[in-house]
Amino acid sequence: MAASDLQMVAHFALLSRFLAVFFQMVFNSLIPDHNADAFRVPRLHSPSNGDVLLDILFGGFSRWDAQHFLFIAEFGYIYEQNFAFLPLFPVILRAVAETFLGPLQPWLGLHSRLLLASTLLNTVIFVLSAVVLYQLSVAVLQDRRLAALSSLLFCLNPASVFMSAAYSESIFMLLSFSGMLHLEKARPLTSCALFALSTAARSNGIINAGFLFHSQLKQCILYLRPELKFTGKDWHKLCLHLILRSALLVTVGSLVIILPFALFQYYGYLTFCRSAVNSALTIPPHLLQLAREKGYHLPGKDSAVPSWCHHRHPIIYSYIQDTYWNVGFMRYYQLRQLPNFLLAFPIIALGIWAAKQYVLTDPWYCIHLGLVHKKLKGEREGDGKLSSGFYSHRVFVYVVHSTALLAFGVCFMHIQVITRFLASSSPVLYWFSAHLLQDKEPGHLAQDSATSSYPYTFSIIPIKPLTALLQDWQRCSLTARCVLGYFLLYWFLGLALHCNFLPWT
Repeated sequence: MAASDLQMVAHFALLSRFLAVFFQMVFNSLIPDHNADAFRVPRLHSPSNGDVLLDILFGGFSRWDAQHFLFIAEFGYIYEQNFAFLPLFPVILRAVAETFLGPLQPWLGLHSRLLLASTLLNTVIFVLSAVVLYQLSVAVLQDRRLAALSSLLFCLNPASVFMSAAYSESIFMLLSFSGMLHLEKARPLTSCALFALSTAARSNGIINAGFLFHSQLKQCILYLRPELKFTGKDWHKLCLHLILRSALLVTVGSLVIILPFALFQYYGYLTFCRSAVNSALTIPPHLLQLAREKGYHLPGKDSAVPSWCHHRHPIIYSYIQDTYWNVGFMRYYQLRQLPNFLLAFPIIALGIWAAKQYVLTDPWYCIHLGLVHKKLKGEREGDGKLSSGFYSHRVFVYVVHSTALLAFGVCFMHIQVITRFLASSSPVLYWFSAHLLQDKEPGHLAQDSATSSYPYTFSIIPIKPLTALLQDWQRCSLTARCVLGYFLLYWFLGLALHCNFLPWT
């Protein structure tokens, strides 16, 4: 692994976070906040001078869903709708605010320390995610330059604002990419633990179990190839042992991955349906008043039992998504949501394009679910481009994962959420975009890159390879300009809109 590539990626990731903080502060001061009908954390005390200063510096990162995460970290799970947000991120925020930032208590209130903790924590996590993405890309793509370019694009990703705001996207992304990397290195137990932690951050971590299932199924097929010759008795023993081992690993691993989400649903059930949790919780009067004014449902013996408690499967998460956010099959397909569909169109188009191109390159391999190569059927082996790069066989399961997330998002989710949903869950967006740049700009981005690295000299802004494309913008192909323009435009647009309660969620 080239140390120069890692240094370049880490340097650019850190620079992108500093720039995000700076432009967030600029946009937040120049653009007035929109009076959005969104949940806001009520303040217990008048803000100190330190609180006011911190809000000027980082207040733009506390908008929309960030308010829920900061509220949960400060007060716990009090309102019913809080249970749409899983606990890992707010728990870590509270721990950082109380320990590392505890000495700032005389100058900063708890809310301000939580906001500062989220900014610092997500900055560190983002840099680590960029490094892990590079390592994962090298392992999967077998192409160092494409891996480096993918990681640099990641630093400018279109959901950038959510990677610095008080959202769980960054920590989910780090855990998911780390789990994928360890699975590529044949460490399924470590991978399961990381995927389980990702499920404690975001519910879509559950689908990461598919990577474990596919890897074990592929391993069974690999070891049971016809060309591996065994005596009859030995072959049957090997088959039985391998199948049982893989089945046990997939079953236990999947249960471990799902467990955090299941336990959290059980906690919600006990809280609202049995009043067995938080029964002695003292809710501050101003939070009770807010609940009365807004109609928020509170746990406790004096509150009515919610209707979802009587469902056959009393899952609070699905109830909240349905009732509070109106999430459901095709519910978002309304004419007034056309602007949000237009905002989501680029990432939808890239996702569909990536899947189509991958399938068309080797349909035989895709039809066989990425389990066997042509050579196992006695056919000629694919050409060189299938051994490395975006079209390599290792990428198959990631394309399936990305396409499944895209299909679910298009059918069920608020369409504008798809950008951050895919950008924080799958490396395919960065791999395919980097592949397009490398394919369309051979003059700027050398193609014989499987074993070579980009030259790197420390400077304020890394010179290559992205700046080479930007400096020669007029000569770039239309595809390259569209890809780079999309990443850069959404990087800035997200900061300008999201940080002022404008519709960028």
